[in-house]
Amino acid sequence: MPAVVVVGTQWGDEGKGKATDQLGQDVDYVVKFNGGNNAGHTVVIDGEKFAFHLLPAGVLTPGVVPIIGNGVVVDLEVLFNEIAEIEARGKDASSLRISANAHIIPSYNRVLDRTTERFLGARQLGTTGRGIGPTYADKMNRVGIRVQDLFDESILRQKVHSALDQKNGLFLKVFNRPAIDPDEVADELLSYAERVRSMVIDCSLVLNDALDAGKTVLFEAGQATMLDIDHGTYPFVTSSNPTAGGACTGTGVGPTRIDSVVGVVKAYTTRVGEGPFPTELLDDMGERLRTEGGEFGVTTGRPRRCGWHDAVVTRYACRVNGLTDLVMTKLDVLTGHATIPVCVAYDVDGERTEEMPLTQTGFHHAKPIYEELPGWSEDITGVREFSDLPQAAQDYVLRIEELARTRISAIGVGAGREATITRHKLLG
Repeated sequence: MPAVVVVGTQWGDEGKGKATDQLGQDVDYVVKFNGGNNAGHTVVIDGEKFAFHLLPAGVLTPGVVPIIGNGVVVDLEVLFNEIAEIEARGKDASSLRISANAHIIPSYNRVLDRTTERFLGARQLGTTGRGIGPTYADKMNRVGIRVQDLFDESILRQKVHSALDQKNGLFLKVFNRPAIDPDEVADELLSYAERVRSMVIDCSLVLNDALDAGKTVLFEAGQATMLDIDHGTYPFVTSSNPTAGGACTGTGVGPTRIDSVVGVVKAYTTRVGEGPFPTELLDDMGERLRTEGGEFGVTTGRPRRCGWHDAVVTRYACRVNGLTDLVMTKLDVLTGHATIPVCVAYDVDGERTEEMPLTQTGFHHAKPIYEELPGWSEDITGVREFSDLPQAAQDYVLRIEELARTRISAIGVGAGREATITRHKLLG
């Protein structure tokens, strides 16, 4: 099975890094196809924790070529800081490659992102302030700066001046802050040119040649389905497509070459930032899930909003992505609950629906309809066979699988790479 896409099925933080890292043991290429350093993932190897914000998870696996695709926006300072950090810990990042068509996050877009959020006040969207949205906006407005522009100083300076002609007017007249010197920005970007030159590739060509040669390619999404710019809880979303279709547009590999799509789903539900969240728990139970699950953002450190598993969202993600498999993470966090509610439908203004409401207003008004499942008290972190789980834990997994209408092929029962129960092979 040469090409597999891994996506998040909720609002992110499902454990895609761990799933990608595990699958990455058996692949030749791991490709990040969307987002930037606004999302992070944590990988634990031999008890050692690595937090990534921009690098693909596969960068830690010997023999794997990690690639940043054209659908990603790249903060060069963050990129080289991450490389330096893992190299200082004895890991090799020399195999990293970057699409020539990936867009760069210039410093002025970080300023614009933070300034705009402050300006919005109570209406803010909850961005990370890292310039992701403004850089994707530049891309669509055709005033963006791409990695390949680093190698043509004249073009680069023209593009920076053009972009700042517009943005400096905004800074000065709307936000009442000083203008930004375009030449200083260009000089900063050009300082990275030689460091990045050897990494730059034609992403589409490299990956299609690899697939032609029978190599295995893993496509890794940043963020998750419910944060997709088209299919998520707009406007409280990211600025790219972290759904399966984004793997094609974000790398230059056609949809007929994808063999399977794996969705990562947490045993409960979390989200970071603003926006509706039907199963959110604003009580001691929510705090318990947050504490026991370690639910704090890898990139921002923000506490995550926590709630019970939302099967309506999971089923929607299975449909939107065409999932072939689910990987459930953090089942162990639910240990110790007498009963565990699962949201099986919504009440929207007095009407029951088992599908996502048509409108954002409907989703905002949705109230969860729960089904109570028996809990378990046994420690499951050492379990490696599904049949060895407590019966209540098995029943919980099987009910989520039934509601999702997609098989759950692997189950995470701890933080480490090895703490996984495999029910069905994901590769091969």
